[in-house]
Amino acid sequence: DNDGCLWAEQPVYFQLLFAADEVRRLAPQHPEWQQTEPFRSLLAGDMKAVASQGEKAAAQLVAASHANMTTDEFDRRVRAWLESARHPTTGRPYTQMIYQPMRELLDYLRAHGYRTFIVSGGGVDFMRVFAAEAYGIPTDQVVGSSGKVSFEMRDGVPTLVKLPEINFIDDKEGKPVGIHQYIGRRPVMAFGNSDGDLQMLQYTTAGTGPRFGMIVHHTDARREWAYDRDSHVGRLDKALDEAARRGWTVVNMSRDWERVFP
Repeated sequence: DNDGCLWAEQPVYFQLLFAADEVRRLAPQHPEWQQTEPFRSLLAGDMKAVASQGEKAAAQLVAASHANMTTDEFDRRVRAWLESARHPTTGRPYTQMIYQPMRELLDYLRAHGYRTFIVSGGGVDFMRVFAAEAYGIPTDQVVGSSGKVSFEMRDGVPTLVKLPEINFIDDKEGKPVGIHQYIGRRPVMAFGNSDGDLQMLQYTTAGTGPRFGMIVHHTDARREWAYDRDSHVGRLDKALDEAARRGWTVVNMSRDWERVFP
């Protein structure tokens, strides 16, 4: 998993913060947004009102900021944002909000012959921009949610264009499906932090032979954030209960990690 497992996810998923910044950038081209929710609340700086509108509002913001552009243009926009944007609480670049122990784990696994993949509910095109540099995971080993894409010839140039339509949601029950469709092999290890990872952990550890499941439990309010069962982002409830029954390792961030960020 990526959000909350390889990098932080508070106060909201970082991809949504990117979408919000993109909506602000594009607002002069869309005067109708001043009278339309959730854009009106976002442009007024009322993020609580945006959050109160739930997943539908988030989907509208993502569609408005991610679609109707070429895949190359989207790649450039994400790169530019990652270079300039800073986390609202820590002031760090978002690529410095990755978890140092998880990066060390990835390096350790690869040094011992394992291939490492990201399987996340986040947007696959968004994650592929930074996955190689941040985690050492190449773009073809990133599985995530996706929108539909069309092929066009523009001025004689073959071009891929992102559409405002959902193609696949790689979360919860979708994660084992995504693993099967895009990787084609059941993992021998899985790492997550929320109920969105429950089915991936179940699927992975149900295989034959040695298996390993691990949950990152956010318990460190001093160096990061402490949250689990009641969180609106990265809720960890059912998976935490099931970890004890299935013998999954639960990492207590405040106790087990000497260092959180690089």
